[in-house]
Amino acid sequence: MPVLNEADRLQSAGRSLASLPNSEWIVVDGGSNDDSVKIAESMGANVIVSSPGRARQMNTGASLARGDYLLFLHADTSLPGDWQLWLRALESVEPHWGFFRVALQPAGKVLGLVAAAMNLRSRLTRVATGDQAIFVKRSVFEALSGFADIPLMEDVEISKRLRRQAPPMIWPTPVHTSSRRWRRHGIARTVLLMWSLRLQYVLGVSPTILYRRYYGPTLERK
Repeated sequence: MPVLNEADRLQSAGRSLASLPNSEWIVVDGGSNDDSVKIAESMGANVIVSSPGRARQMNTGASLARGDYLLFLHADTSLPGDWQLWLRALESVEPHWGFFRVALQPAGKVLGLVAAAMNLRSRLTRVATGDQAIFVKRSVFEALSGFADIPLMEDVEISKRLRRQAPPMIWPTPVHTSSRRWRRHGIARTVLLMWSLRLQYVLGVSPTILYRRYYGPTLERK
């Protein structure tokens, strides 16, 4: 779990993960100036501090993990209630990789349509966003040398490499992720920005430039 100033989210994240059997919760903090580290440690996470950058933080956490599968989960995303069925599916099917459908919370009619569009796009393209809780077989992740060390679009980039290895397992029950950015910046504006950034990335615009355009002059993390 890559973290930067997520103190208000970590308690609910910790409760979501506490019941997962035979798992380890690794939090990689990118230099928070709130109580993120203290809260994560108090809830039993293995906390590592690294230089900031979501891809770099996730690679750092993955290098310390010991399980057969790696689950990359944002602090504002919670697993569905049927996670036990998902774990059994990992054991029986042994997929190379996969991701979850997503639902935005708090929801609403328009945000429900946004989530439906995200799920349709990811199913058709087999490209996931980090909000969809990407999971990868550790041996596959290591063979691909992990996430590319880029400031944005690391989720899209690794999805494209993974889909060349094997089709993803797409878990039908959605994770719930915060709709705070859509509500704070406006739904239409945020959707247009995200689609614009994806198009620019496909056309070859540098992820560094896209990062500045996404987070703005304050470099605000989601």
